[in-house]
Amino acid sequence: MAHRLQMRLLTWDVKDTLLRVRRPIGEEYASKAQAHGLEVEAAALEQAFRQAYRAQSHSFPNYGLSRGLTSRQWWLDVVLQTFHLAGVRDAQAVAPIADQLYKDFSSPSTWQVLEGAEATLKGCRKRGLRLAVVSNFDRRLEDILVGLGLREHFDFVLTSEATGWPKPDPRIFHEALRLAHVEPAVAAHIGDSYQCDYRGARAVGMHSFLVIGPGPLDSEVKDSVPQEHILPSLPHLLPALDRLEGSPPGL
Repeated sequence: MAHRLQMRLLTWDVKDTLLRVRRPIGEEYASKAQAHGLEVEAAALEQAFRQAYRAQSHSFPNYGLSRGLTSRQWWLDVVLQTFHLAGVRDAQAVAPIADQLYKDFSSPSTWQVLEGAEATLKGCRKRGLRLAVVSNFDRRLEDILVGLGLREHFDFVLTSEATGWPKPDPRIFHEALRLAHVEPAVAAHIGDSYQCDYRGARAVGMHSFLVIGPGPLDSEVKDSVPQEHILPSLPHLLPALDRLEGSPPGL
């Protein structure tokens, strides 16, 4: 008779899995600009932010740590470039806005816990599962989790800034397994990115669940991720674990 699979560790992505920003980025940036006497359209800032963030991540991956940047400087540069792309050329005028935004996004009040997150974490703990964070966040994450009352659910928090390894680098997942003293076959990762979370964890032999938004599924995801690995919302996790643990080993 086959042994029943028993999970021991769940690792978690954070942004857009457990938490999200309370207001759209463009609105947040426009509001702070207005407080400093600058009028910039939120929609223009939203579009500019996406462009600036993508370019900065490409040029200086993982907060530019290997190039001598700090995560704080990395984010300040993103803000400066965002306003530049939105038509504000005066970097001196933007500098105090960038400082304020960095502080604001360090504050738990800028973030909100997603529906079902706390109840799901408690339910996992009740089952005796160990929980940990594996996130491409920066050094501000610990304080944000503490402020939102979520840090107590996790045995440890690993960020790409602290480890130097952003997901989907296998080393950050291996480090989580090492710290928890578990094999990948009895560990699962939960996140909202197909490449960084779902594929990254599976590449090291872990199980994985993909949290999806309300929109239509990307065709790549639809073709590659079995339905039983997809979570329309976090409360779907515990039933999905029941199905996983009830399946023959190796699935």
